[in-house]
Amino acid sequence: MNLPTSRYVVVTGTDTSVGKTIVTAALAVALEAEGYRVTVVKPVQTGVAPGEPGDIEAIVALTGLTNVHELARLELPLAPEAAARAMNAPLPTIAEHVETIQSINTDIVLIEGAGGLLVRLDLHGGTIRDLAEQLHAEVVLVAHEGLGTLNHISLTISSLAHVGLSARVVLGSCSDTPDLAANSNRSDIPRLTGAALLGLVPERAGSLTAVQFRSRAAGWFTPRPKLST
Repeated sequence: MNLPTSRYVVVTGTDTSVGKTIVTAALAVALEAEGYRVTVVKPVQTGVAPGEPGDIEAIVALTGLTNVHELARLELPLAPEAAARAMNAPLPTIAEHVETIQSINTDIVLIEGAGGLLVRLDLHGGTIRDLAEQLHAEVVLVAHEGLGTLNHISLTISSLAHVGLSARVVLGSCSDTPDLAANSNRSDIPRLTGAALLGLVPERAGSLTAVQFRSRAAGWFTPRPKLST
């Protein structure tokens, strides 16, 4: 199994709502199955009120993971910087996020971003890409499977290359009856973007029970990923 095994792994997306949270949960399960101690960190959660379940709670429900951290929360459903400015609220800097993450005692830290790679995480222009760069992290890029995804993946890969980083791709919310574009993209992603296809996570994976999720998640990441629910 060709999983990311660096100490720090940043999970980002080509856009919002592509399945980053479910992919992060599935990676956590797959890595634990390989014997690694895994921690999940959400640097900034937006669009969730105090006391409401966010992405971290969804990951816990699916995986049973207990070593999880949400570092900041903002109620407005906006990008972190925009939400903080609208609420006149503080945000940790990228340097503070790095310090917190590096202090975690574990084998692998999975860091789930917010939106896409260049979304600003702090009030000083710091982005998910900056966080990945400062942590010397592996990057997992979550994308949708349909028409247009090759361009979105290529743009993100190009942006990562500017700071000496690369990524492997996971397609989130994959249909069990993919259309022509989705089928074509599965073979064209490595050929046209230069990024390896790491996994295929099925749609509705987030509605599985914890037992079902834990029994199936590792199978979504293989050298030649196949969709299986």
